[in-house]
Amino acid sequence: MLAQTMTSHAVMNGTKISRLQMLTLALCFLVVATDGFDVAAVGYVAPLLKHEWLLTPGQLGPVFGAGLFGLTLGSFIFGPLADRIGRRRVIVLSMLLFAICSLACGSTDSAGSLTTWRFLTGLGLGGAMPTALTLSSEFSPERNRSWLVTLMFCGFTLGLACGGAVAALLIPHWGWRGVFQFGGAVPLCLAPVIWMLLPESLRFMAGKPKFAAETRAVLRRLTGRDDVQLQSVAPDERAAAPKAGIVATLFSSHYRRGTVLLWLAFFCTLWVYYQVSSWLPTVMTDSGIAVTEAAAIGAMMPIGGTIGSLINAWLMDRHNPFVVLTGSYLVAALSITLIGTVIHAPALLYLAVFCTGLGLSGAQTGANVLVSGFYATAARATGISWALAVGRIGSIVGSMTGGLMLAALPSAQMAFMVFALPAVVAGAAMLATGRIYFKKD
Repeated sequence: MLAQTMTSHAVMNGTKISRLQMLTLALCFLVVATDGFDVAAVGYVAPLLKHEWLLTPGQLGPVFGAGLFGLTLGSFIFGPLADRIGRRRVIVLSMLLFAICSLACGSTDSAGSLTTWRFLTGLGLGGAMPTALTLSSEFSPERNRSWLVTLMFCGFTLGLACGGAVAALLIPHWGWRGVFQFGGAVPLCLAPVIWMLLPESLRFMAGKPKFAAETRAVLRRLTGRDDVQLQSVAPDERAAAPKAGIVATLFSSHYRRGTVLLWLAFFCTLWVYYQVSSWLPTVMTDSGIAVTEAAAIGAMMPIGGTIGSLINAWLMDRHNPFVVLTGSYLVAALSITLIGTVIHAPALLYLAVFCTGLGLSGAQTGANVLVSGFYATAARATGISWALAVGRIGSIVGSMTGGLMLAALPSAQMAFMVFALPAVVAGAAMLATGRIYFKKD
């Protein structure tokens, strides 16, 4: 019997999602969940560090900033590496790096050494999440890719949310060191499981002789057959196939405008997100809202973001995803503006903050999903990782400039009108990208 030749696209878009596809999404869910816990870990232990080491806010700041800088640099480093050696290998390498460094954080005895280890932890974290996004996108059927990848990415939110509960259980018995040690032990134990069970991307392996045996093994797990061969280059990627290096592909004639516009959208999205989330509690308490109620109002933002992410995913699978995300940014801009107007009306403020998360966080998660399918396979991990890295630069700018704007502008109402402008820019960039690329590839 002659062997059947199929593209990776045809294999992944079978009439029924396979067990291996579901397993891949579940394992990537666990990867980003451990990532989310480690990202948030330092926030849960900061009060204890401040008390034990007698740190001022200025001395504690670098501990927070080091992880963010590490995340940014890690995204720039590991994206191209995943496009060279494979997604699975980079996921495991990243997990081992942030696991070992998180364990080391639990053994430090000074703010200086903790800052160093948090930076190194951030490097690993910066590689794991974008690569998991890449792999989950490449193993999802096109018909409901946005929905499945968004569900996978909810693992990151779960990791953030569970961090507080886990920290509350660990701190009374093992102190702040126990939080870091837990954050390192879990991915360290999970890494060999990921290595044994997680498949490599068929799109990545196509046409590479050194991955021939691994390709056959993955095809067998996907189809249950031994007579299926993988076509070397998928027809839908031939027009965009890179002829230069990985980085050069992002700025090739086909992708150049999209890269710049998507980077602008990511930069502005995380800029405004960190500006609002960092400074909203201060604005609320300064306006006379009690600290406890301010915390409850602030919690509406991630709740709205989770719901917005799922709504956007459902819509993106059925409509022009660029238009869906543009509408989400518009909701975010209007809601942020409304925050300044209703700052003295807590009941309306709950709604405004909820809708801010619905639009802004929903748009960011949707943008992650969109960019995971935007670039050709040979540069996909780099495209996702670098877009997130540029966004993280925006988060640094946002957290630093919010206080300056609040001090310079005459009222909170005007400040939040200015805060909303980056969301408008991000929406315009997303709409322009859609006008150039939608239905052209």
